Amino acid sequence: MKRRDFIALLGTTAATWPLAGRSQQIGKIPRLGILNPGTADPPGTLGFYIRLQELGYTEGQNISIERRYGDWKSDRFGELAAELVRINVDVIVVMSTSPARAAKEATSTIPIVVASMADPVGDELVASLARPGGNVTGTTFLGPELTAKRMGLLKEAIPTISRIVALWHPGAYGKRTMEGLLKETEDSARAPGWQLQLVAANDPAELDSAFSAMTGASTDALVVLNSPMFYSEHKHIVELAAKTHLPGMYAAREFADAGGLMAYGANLPEVFRRAATYVDKILKGAKPADLPVEQPTRLELVLNLKTARAQGLTIAREFQLLADEVIE
Repeated sequence: MKRRDFIALLGTTAATWPLAGRSQQIGKIPRLGILNPGTADPPGTLGFYIRLQELGYTEGQNISIERRYGDWKSDRFGELAAELVRINVDVIVVMSTSPARAAKEATSTIPIVVASMADPVGDELVASLARPGGNVTGTTFLGPELTAKRMGLLKEAIPTISRIVALWHPGAYGKRTMEGLLKETEDSARAPGWQLQLVAANDPAELDSAFSAMTGASTDALVVLNSPMFYSEHKHIVELAAKTHLPGMYAAREFADAGGLMAYGANLPEVFRRAATYVDKILKGAKPADLPVEQPTRLELVLNLKTARAQGLTIAREFQLLADEVIE
C-alpha cells in the first residue's frame, strides 16, 4: 500500500477511530520508523495500519510515521535503518527478515518489531521464540516448515505430476534459512521421484526472464517459494504462470485470489495485524525481550477452481473438501 492510499484510508475512516490512544501520550508524539524492502508496502500491511487505527492511533495526531523503502536493493537496507536510528524513532517496524537484520545491526537499543519473519532464530534475529532477548520481537509466518506440506498438497491435487519448477529468491532471507528452504524443496521433490528445476529471480525485473527460463510444456507444475518480493509481485507472477500454462502452488492466499491455482500458508494480513499489537505494547512500556515471537495459529488452503478448469485440470472432490476456501 502506497502512502497516498494510506492517507485516503485515514480520511475515510477517521470518524470511526477509537480515542483511547490519544490519552496515552501527552506532549511527545511517538514516532514509528517503517522499513520496507520494496518500493511500496506489501499487500498484507493494510492489516497493520487498520489494527493501529483500532488501537487508537491516528497518524498526524497522536503518532507520526517515517517510511523508508529499499527498492529490493539489499545494500540499501543498512543505510535506511541507520537513517531511522539517526532521527531517533521510538520503534522500528520492519516488514520482512532481510531489512530486519540491517535494523538489528543499526541499533541495539531502539525496539524493533518485525512482521512476517521466516525463521527468527535461524536468521539470528532472536535468541528463541519464547524469550527473544535483545531489542527484536514480532511475528512469524512459518517459512521453510511448510514447504513439504505444500508439495504434498500439490501431489494430492495433481497426482500425474513428474516434473516441477521452483521459483526462488536468493536474497529473501538469511543464508541459513535459504539453505533450509532449498533443502526442503529438494527433499520434497525427491520423495515422490519428481524432477526439479530451480529458477532464481533476484528482483522484479528478473521475473520475466525467470519464467522464460522455465521448461514450459515439459514442466507439469510450478512452486513459488516464500519471498517478500514474490508476495508484493503476486499479480505479475500469477499472470506469467498463466501465460506459461503452469498450475502453481503458492505461499499466500493473495496468489490464489489473483488467479493462481492454490495457496497454503498463514493469513498474512492477520500476521501484520498482530505486529501492530506489539507496537502498541512497546509504546505502553513493554520491552521486546519480554514479548515472545508469535506464530500463526491457523493455516489456510485456498483453491481456485476457476483456474483449474481454465488449465484443463480436474481436481478431485476429496481434495476440494480439504480446502478452507474454494474460489469458483
